[in-house]
Amino acid sequence: MIKTIENNLREFVYGGMDGAVTTFAIVTGAAGASLESKYILILGLANVMADGFSMAVGAYLSEKADQQLEEKKTGKKNDNVESPLSASIATFISFILVGLVPLLIYILDFTLDLNLGEDALVYSITLTLVAFAGIGYLRAIATKISKATSVLESLGLGVAAAVISYTVGTILERIIT
Repeated sequence: MIKTIENNLREFVYGGMDGAVTTFAIVTGAAGASLESKYILILGLANVMADGFSMAVGAYLSEKADQQLEEKKTGKKNDNVESPLSASIATFISFILVGLVPLLIYILDFTLDLNLGEDALVYSITLTLVAFAGIGYLRAIATKISKATSVLESLGLGVAAAVISYTVGTILERIIT
């Protein structure tokens, strides 16, 4: 039971961090390219679903490969390991939940017709930084490292992804149009 909780927390952190980073990168890149909110929402939601599935498949295959390698190494099957399906479900759920955070304001803007315009990006950044801090905190619990260090690393990686994608979006928008 403890191993399952630890493994699923690891997969939750892994999936959540990737979900937040990739969706945040899409949001900031699209904003850098001056795309309208409806296009940011379409790109972001398509990413969350497709990449979430991809991450879940990767987690499943990775866990299954680890178990198969261990079985070959020891020559016997270990019945005390968790199902690869459990790891993939944890990854998928966390990817979707945390991956939606950068899009929450765009969803609200669309459904409630708030007309936030460029302010939506500021709200998205704020919400996503909170999500990165939360994932960093969970990562510290899962890996038993310094909470401050883990939170700062997660925030730094998230901000770096946003800066890169915003810059690329801005440059490409100038080149293409």
